[in-house]
Amino acid sequence: MSNAPRRSGRHFLQIPGPSPVPDRVLRAMDMPVLDHRGPDFGRLGLKVLAGIKTIFKTSNPVFIYPSSGTGAWEAALVNTLAEGDAVLMYETGHFAALWNTMAKKLGLVPEFIESDWRSGADPARIEARLRADKDRKIKAVCVVHNETATGSVTHIADIRKAMDAAGHPALLMVDTISSLGSMDYRHDEWGVDVSIGGSQKGLMLPPGLSFTAVSDKALAVSKSAKLPRSYWSWEDMQAINKTGYFPYTPATNLLYALAASIDMLHEEGLDNVFARHKRHGEATRRAVATWGLENQCAVARDYSHVLTAVRMPDGVNADTFRKIVLDHFDLSLGTGLSKVAGKVFRIGHLGDTNDLTILGALAGVEMGLEIAKVPHTKGGVGSAMQYLAETAKPFAS
Repeated sequence: MSNAPRRSGRHFLQIPGPSPVPDRVLRAMDMPVLDHRGPDFGRLGLKVLAGIKTIFKTSNPVFIYPSSGTGAWEAALVNTLAEGDAVLMYETGHFAALWNTMAKKLGLVPEFIESDWRSGADPARIEARLRADKDRKIKAVCVVHNETATGSVTHIADIRKAMDAAGHPALLMVDTISSLGSMDYRHDEWGVDVSIGGSQKGLMLPPGLSFTAVSDKALAVSKSAKLPRSYWSWEDMQAINKTGYFPYTPATNLLYALAASIDMLHEEGLDNVFARHKRHGEATRRAVATWGLENQCAVARDYSHVLTAVRMPDGVNADTFRKIVLDHFDLSLGTGLSKVAGKVFRIGHLGDTNDLTILGALAGVEMGLEIAKVPHTKGGVGSAMQYLAETAKPFAS
C-alpha cells in the first residue's frame, strides 16, 4: 500500500491513447475465461470477427491478434513482402518513423519521404515518386492515417487517387491505430490493401488487441510473399477464423470487451461518433488559439479529430508543464515524442468523451498554464464552452 494520500475524484486520462475504458466495457471483460475451443467461444469469435468488419467498413477478412498495434504493422509487412523489397513511406511523425525502422529490421528497403511533422502525407509527392519508379520496384506505400505524435491527418482517398494516377501497382498500407472508431475510415471504398488498427484508442478497450484488414489483392500477394512468418501468418488465421476460432490462444476476455465496444459504437451511430470527435477537436483548437499557442499541425485541412498537439513557446519545456498539470490536477497529457520531445504536449479528445470531459481537461490545461507561468491569454476554456454550447444538441430520450 502506498503512503501517499488518496486523491479524490477521477483521474483525467487525456493522452491520445490508451483512452479511458468505459464501465460497460470493463464489465464485459469481467467474465469467466472461456474454453477457447468450445462452442460458446466459437459464437463469440464469429460475432467479433464480423463486427470488426463494420468498423473498418470492409467485407473482406479482418484478422485479430493478441498484440499491440506494432504487431499488426509487422503482420502487414511480413505477409506481403520479400527481403530486399522497396517500400515507400511518408514521415508524418514519430509513428511513421517507427514503422520505417521496423521495415529496415525486417530486411526491407524503405524510402522515407521526409517532412516537417506539421501536416499529413502529401499525395502529390507520393504520386511523383511512383511515376519515377519506372521499373516498379516499390512494392508498397505505407502511410499513417492519423499521426498520433503530431495531430495530423492523411487523406487516404487522395493517396489512392495519386497511386491510381501514377498507374502504380504497389499495395496501399494504412495505419489506422489512433483513428479507427474515432474518424471516418473506409477500407474498401478507399482502395486500401492492408489497414492496421489497435484496441486502445477509439475502440475504448485496454491495450492488447490489434487488427489487420486485408484486400483480395493483399491476400493474393501473401501466397507468394517470402518474408518468414509464423505467429503473424494470415493463412493460418484465415483457415480457422471461418469457424470463429484462432490458431493459438486468443485474448479471450478482451474479445468480450471488443463485442461490447462494437455494440456501443453502433448504438451511438458511427457518423455520430465521428461528428462528436470532430466537434471536440474544434473546441480544443479554439481554446488553444485563444491561449495564443500554436497547433503542431499547421494545415487546417489536416487537423486531427483525435488529438491536438500544442507547441509551447520558445524556452518553455512541455514536459515540465505536463508534470505541473499532473501534480496539481491529476490530469495526464500526452508527451512530445522524438523530434518534438519537450516542445509539445498533446490533448487527447478520443474515445468515450463528452462535452464536460473535454471542458474539464481544458480547464486543467488553462490553470496549469497560469501556475507554470507560461505566456498565454486567458479565456481558452470560455471559447471552447461557447462553441460547445452553440453546437450542443439534446440527447434523445
